[in-house]
Amino acid sequence: MRAVIKPSKAKGIITAPPSKSMAHRMLICAGLSEKESVIENIEESQDILATLDCLEVLGAEYKYENNTVTIKGLPYDRFNHYAILPCRECGSTLRFFIPICLLKGKAFSLNGSERLLKRPLDVYEKLCDERGMIFSNNGVCITVKGPLEPGDYTLDGGVSSQFISGLLFALPLLNGDSRIRLTGRIESRSYIDLTVSALKQFGVIVSWEDDRTLYIKGDQKYGGMNTRVEGDYSNAAFLDAFNLLEGEVDVTGLSDDSLQGDRVYKEHLEALKKGTPTISLADCPDLGPVLFALAAALNGATFTDTERLKIKESDRVAAMAQELAKFGAEVVADENKVTIKGGRLKTPKETLNGHNDHRIVMAMAVLASVTGGEITEAEAVRKSFPDFFERLRDIGINAVTTEE
Repeated sequence: MRAVIKPSKAKGIITAPPSKSMAHRMLICAGLSEKESVIENIEESQDILATLDCLEVLGAEYKYENNTVTIKGLPYDRFNHYAILPCRECGSTLRFFIPICLLKGKAFSLNGSERLLKRPLDVYEKLCDERGMIFSNNGVCITVKGPLEPGDYTLDGGVSSQFISGLLFALPLLNGDSRIRLTGRIESRSYIDLTVSALKQFGVIVSWEDDRTLYIKGDQKYGGMNTRVEGDYSNAAFLDAFNLLEGEVDVTGLSDDSLQGDRVYKEHLEALKKGTPTISLADCPDLGPVLFALAAALNGATFTDTERLKIKESDRVAAMAQELAKFGAEVVADENKVTIKGGRLKTPKETLNGHNDHRIVMAMAVLASVTGGEITEAEAVRKSFPDFFERLRDIGINAVTTEE
């Protein structure tokens, strides 16, 4: 899909899309319960469809209607076998389901895009090797075989929180208590807290014994729940960004007491507006592309803790540097730091490339609203925000999309 955007200013009231992070977690909890759950405010993004596909393959039943999922799951000892879980391009789905697939002690496979299967999974590979379980990745699919056992697990706190969350979904179901001990610097703790919060909603209790230790009682069961997914701060940042570019946008539907780490975006936007800040992305890596874009449009900025951006749907550091250069922006990327010099944006003479990455596409769209521009691979927004361009048109952005 191509998106052609002409200079235009955003104005209006817009509701934030549902939180993809919470939707994943709620759906998995519901899928591990024998009881029926009703979860409102679910959007059919590609990532959410991946999680629903995997639950269905394991044997859960669901119905999607009017942005609401009614789902009846099943205990892990009744999972379908032999199942191949289609994770599409979703890193969360893949990392959340690997420990779930290890529960039963029988082989399961998980497949997905080539890029997905190249993303780091060494935490699980090492864990399986140390505990006598099977983990193999042939580049086409990942095959795992448990059984996962209760006990003490030690993980580097600097790894993706998705590995920790994956274990948190599985360990409460085992017939013994477990602990996860985190070493080193703990990054993206807010995402761990989101998982703990979702588990609690479905009747599964996980507690922090101290700042580095999670205690997981065994022999727990997931209950059913009628609930609603809160608004997504990660994608709301792209909508609120227009306010720094002479727009007048009121983004609604966000919870003031949300545990989402990306709620910090408002503070970062204010810092970018006022000066040339230094911003750590350690706990909010998904904000990288939109913050990079705004830094280029405004006063510039220095971003630290950027290494993890290189292993997302694209190498977001390299992709943003390449695309921002088309706007005339200067980007200096070091191993774990990115410096962007602000200044007057130029109209790109080249087509902008979405790099098959939803957040790159959305960041380019924000800047193109100032200069104009054409974006290829714009269909990547379907991964997390399928009606992104329709929403932009609703607030006055001149955006025309065509299928290639």
